[in-house]
Amino acid sequence: MIEELDIKVPKELIAQEPRERGNSRLMVIVGDRIYHKRFYEIDEFLESGDVIVVNNSKVIPAKLVGRKRTGGKVEILLIKRIENNIWRCLARGKLKRDVEEIYINDIRAKIFRKNSEFLIEFDREINLYKYGKAPLPPYIKRDVPIEKYQTIFAKVEGSLACPTAGLHFSKEIVEKLKRKGVRFVEITLHVGLPTFKIMNSIEEYKKLFEKEAEYFEVSEEAAKTINEASKEGKRIIAVGTTSVKALESCSKNGLVYPMKGYSSLFISPGYRFKSPINAILTNFHLPKSSNILLVAAFAGIDIIKRAYLEAIRNKYLFYSFGDAMLILK
Repeated sequence: MIEELDIKVPKELIAQEPRERGNSRLMVIVGDRIYHKRFYEIDEFLESGDVIVVNNSKVIPAKLVGRKRTGGKVEILLIKRIENNIWRCLARGKLKRDVEEIYINDIRAKIFRKNSEFLIEFDREINLYKYGKAPLPPYIKRDVPIEKYQTIFAKVEGSLACPTAGLHFSKEIVEKLKRKGVRFVEITLHVGLPTFKIMNSIEEYKKLFEKEAEYFEVSEEAAKTINEASKEGKRIIAVGTTSVKALESCSKNGLVYPMKGYSSLFISPGYRFKSPINAILTNFHLPKSSNILLVAAFAGIDIIKRAYLEAIRNKYLFYSFGDAMLILK
């Protein structure tokens, strides 16, 4: 199954910088038909009363760049605060000893090796907005200001990566859709470590998601709006795989229930959807990633393979800053 979604994307099609919001290309999948549009034309596929569900999680500047005493560069990705000034982290650089001392400008820190991960302890409280950078994925080879790596819906701090499907929306497009009668609902899911990992089997993914559960919250008001619209036969559009996961984590028999907590849910082909979502707006994802598996679970492996190959032929841009895909059922 995973091997079927190991779609090779040419390097020149991997977007390296943010797009003008609303002007990216939009592939629309309706059944077995594929249409090519621009994102600002998304209103053509929506009707009054439809509900767009967005993730309002805000990315924290969790990437730090430090230097060892020898001058060697060390890149740190903070994962989770353990206590006070101690965090779980990932580290890249030549770290040969079990304990390394590094400097992040005037902040001194010690990195402790813990199996394949690390702990970092700062000598004092660290202001991430002063010392940190946007935690961009490794395929993006340049720094981008963190405000360019936030959606216009970002409010609640906590994500290690941007819920990037939301990057396509501009305030103007939101207002245009609202004038048409489309409603927006905000939920929260903080993107965690699983988004950075590519596994080779479903079993490995399940273990990863169980270990790295992600916090989510769906309010009573959000659940009510979604359920009422669904009952009226309106379309429920989940923006991004994070919104899908949050809704699937608190739904049963087509109804969404207000809930908050940690979800270890992993969705792959064969999964039976429980929420009332009948459309997904998403980006073009990394081969074999948990995100492409989720999208294939919703749309079907064959149509996703076909869509990705057509996107490559038509030179769509891929991944976090790339183009968008709208899947309608």
